Parts: sequence; C-alpha cells; structure tokens
Amino acid sequence: MKFTEVIGQNETIARLIQLKEEDRIPHAILLCGPEGCGKMAVAMSFASYLLCENKDRENDSCNECHACRMTAQWAHPDLYFSYPVIRPAGTNPEHKMTSDDFCNEWRQMLLSEGAYFSMNTWLKAMHAENQQAEIGVGESEVIIHNVNMKPSQGGYKIYIIWLPERMNDQCANKLLKEIEEPPAGTIYIMVCERPEMLLETIKSRTQRINMKQISDDMIEKALMERRSLDADTAHRIAHIACGNWLKAVDMLDTGNEYRQFLDMFIMLMRLSYMRNIKDLKKWSEIVAGYGREKQKRMLTYFLKMIRENFMYNFKNPELCYMTSEEEKFSKNFARFINENNVIEISELLSKALRDIGQNANAKIVFFDLALQMIILLIQ
Repeated sequence: MKFTEVIGQNETIARLIQLKEEDRIPHAILLCGPEGCGKMAVAMSFASYLLCENKDRENDSCNECHACRMTAQWAHPDLYFSYPVIRPAGTNPEHKMTSDDFCNEWRQMLLSEGAYFSMNTWLKAMHAENQQAEIGVGESEVIIHNVNMKPSQGGYKIYIIWLPERMNDQCANKLLKEIEEPPAGTIYIMVCERPEMLLETIKSRTQRINMKQISDDMIEKALMERRSLDADTAHRIAHIACGNWLKAVDMLDTGNEYRQFLDMFIMLMRLSYMRNIKDLKKWSEIVAGYGREKQKRMLTYFLKMIRENFMYNFKNPELCYMTSEEEKFSKNFARFINENNVIEISELLSKALRDIGQNANAKIVFFDLALQMIILLIQ
C-alpha cells in the first residue's frame, strides 16, 4: 500500500518519512486519532514503505519489488497484525484466544475492504453475535514469540497492533518489557482511538503521534475521485461526515446502519412524547437484542442526534451535520431539545452507553432509558 492511497494526513505521513530519513524511527509508535481519520491506512502504508526493497524509491513504497508484492497481499513474513477477537460459542474455555485464530478472516477483510474499516466490519467478518472483542493474555505470548524470531528478509520486523486500548490488563502488563526493549529492527505501530483507556505504562513506552480528522475538502475530493459523486452531493456528505471517511462511505449505502438507528431514535422520541409505556417496553426489547457493540454505536448516534437537534434551534446550517432524512425529522422535533433538558438527556444516554459497555442487563438499561426520556422530553 502506498502513501498516495491515504486520504489526506499529509502532515503525519511527512513526519514518518522524516523519521525514516533521519534514522530516528522509534521502536514503538502510537498513532492516535478519531474513527475514520485513516490511522490504519497510515500504519499500513508506513509498514509497506519500511519493508520496500527498492532503495531508489522516493518517499513511498515502489509497489514493484518482491516485498511490495507480498505486502500488497498482506502476506509479508515480517509484517504481523494483532487485533481484538471474540471467543466463538463452543470454544474450549481453556484455549487462549489470539489473532492467529482469525488470521484468515482478517486477511480476507483487508483484501476486500482495504485499510479503511471499522470494528463493526471486523465483528461481521468474525461472525460475532452479542460479543465484545478484546486482546487477551494469549496474544501477548504470541507477540513475544514472534518478535524474538529473526526477520526472514533481513530488514525490519513490524507489528501493527490495532486498537491496543482493548488489551486486558494481563496482556498489557506482559508486553511492557517487550515494548520497552524490543529486538533490534522491531517496530511496533499501535493504532489507537481511545488512548485514555491505555495503561500509562504502555503510553510512556511509545512515541505518540496525534492525527486529525480528514478535512472536508479532502473527503469531498476523494468521494468524487473514488466514488464518482457529483460535486454537490460530495460536498454535502463531506460536511456531514465531519472528517470520518467511514461515515462518508456508509452514507452512500441506502440500507446502512445509520438509517436503522434514525428509525429507532424517532421511535424512542415519539413513544416517549406519547407516554406509550407498553410500546416503549417493546422498543427496549428490540434494541436489547442487538449485540453490545451495535448497542454502543446506536447510543453514540443518539448522543449525536441530541446535539444536532439542539444546534438546529439556532437556525445556522453550518452548525448542523445532518442528512436530509435526519433534518426532515428535526424540523419539527428540535424544539423539544432545549437548554432545559439537553444536558440531562445527554447524561442519560452517556450513562446507558457506559452501562452497556460494562455488560449491564440490556433490557433493564434500555427500558429505564425510555422511562426517563418521558420525563425529560416534557421539561
């Protein structure tokens, strides 16, 4: 993968190239940034650049040498990936789940989706149901074993760890020494969305590089070049995407998850306004049937919609980031989200998001959310 395939992020790419040219590449890099900003794309293109065998290349991988051909298939023997996994039903409880258990699914996802994908995409590839993915202690043993093997091609050995914040404490603690003093030529590239969840001892052993959201102009350009959209449509989607390429692409799918979340948001608000407790109970049972990762995405979407409806009241289109369908509903609903309840509703949704993340009973969480929404909407 070449740097030219990355959408935006020229500043980060230039910094990484400079580190290579000055022979100052840190042994552990922590790439941090919001979802959809291209962290994984930068990590994978940088790995391709470091593994490229063409010494005459100019600030990018050549895409022609033997190493580049292997990397294009994500089959280079000195490039490793570590990522959160689930424990499928029926798996021996004594077996320590690792990335190796899903290596075929991971490689197929990379070949089909490229470097831009979400946790939802990965969960679908693993055929996960009501499960949350994590990086367990077994993974640390695999990583330690792999990094202590000599590079087969005699160059760098690169370990890309996707979402290291999903490491459990046992795994993170076992990796501390390896991350601090890896074998010569070994480079860890950690791709992180929530660095606040990482152990401080892990963060202190890495060089952190913060990545920004992709600019609207770059997303707009990419939508026109890669998706053949007209300028007006690309401009609107880029504005709503807020620097998230994954969101921009997802909005092109008429049957996307956001459409479903909007329907559930509208249903919750209408039933709450009508004080229809019987149907609110049915609503809570429906969303309780979603997997926990999907429930968290839905609640995050609800929080976004509360913010957008509050801002809609200011009558400034530049402050709002809604699709035409969302705006159609908000035209009449926004007045119910005001300074008297916007903070309390946001806190209510945030609490539900936290409870779901901590494996609370989903039916109880969502029915309680619905009942309290009745009170907050009439303030």
